[in-house]
Amino acid sequence: MRNDLIKTEITDHVAVVTMDAPPVNAQSRGFMEELIEVFDELNETPGVRCVVLTGNGKCFSAGADIKSRAKVADGVAGDTYRHLRRAREVGFVIMEMNVPVIAAVNGPALGAGMGLAICSDMIVASTNAVFGLPEIDIGLMGGVRHTMRVFPMSLTRRMVLTGWRVPAAELYRRGLIEACVEPEALMDTAMELARNIASKSPAAIRLAKRALNTVETMGLKDGYRFEQNLTVEMTRHPDSKEAMRAFMEKRPAVFGDEL
Repeated sequence: MRNDLIKTEITDHVAVVTMDAPPVNAQSRGFMEELIEVFDELNETPGVRCVVLTGNGKCFSAGADIKSRAKVADGVAGDTYRHLRRAREVGFVIMEMNVPVIAAVNGPALGAGMGLAICSDMIVASTNAVFGLPEIDIGLMGGVRHTMRVFPMSLTRRMVLTGWRVPAAELYRRGLIEACVEPEALMDTAMELARNIASKSPAAIRLAKRALNTVETMGLKDGYRFEQNLTVEMTRHPDSKEAMRAFMEKRPAVFGDEL
């Protein structure tokens, strides 16, 4: 696994992925390609039960690397669409992870940077964090559909049409993120949540993530039926029997790490 622009450490079944492209973790071609590689590899790494995504320095990610983005617009035929495909996959590789991803937003999350947070399963943020879609001011478009999945209509439109940078405290007040804490408490907060998830059955985590990703766009009856089928699948797994025994014996369950 490369550790150039994206640093990865795995401890206690939690992978901490740190964006490290100073000064603002802008998303160049190399950044996007490495981030996709890292998440694809973690998706098949035994023992990884949760991922925490954060940024090094004062910024989570300021979004697209505008200098390299301008070069794409003037590049050879096909460059624009290759760039757009990479930009899509950066978000979807996070959404499609088999294990939960927690965004620990340490500072501004703007444009494509906010997209990384929105594509995660949960968001915790520091009090210095702001969330914004500045595309309207820099000659670009983007971020609308992902934001609409999570944020209310009026807030989404205000952000898109005005470029308003929403403080993390405001998003927490609205119940849109899980925590807003002082900067020094951010990683402890994210890791406490991640370790809680990592204590669960790996098989159950992966099935739960599959349910969450799938039923979002399904009707009520079909979605519930899909979940019931996953319940049947889970009850046939050894982890299910271990969880039930542990519950009856009033002890912590012990799970394996097989994929």
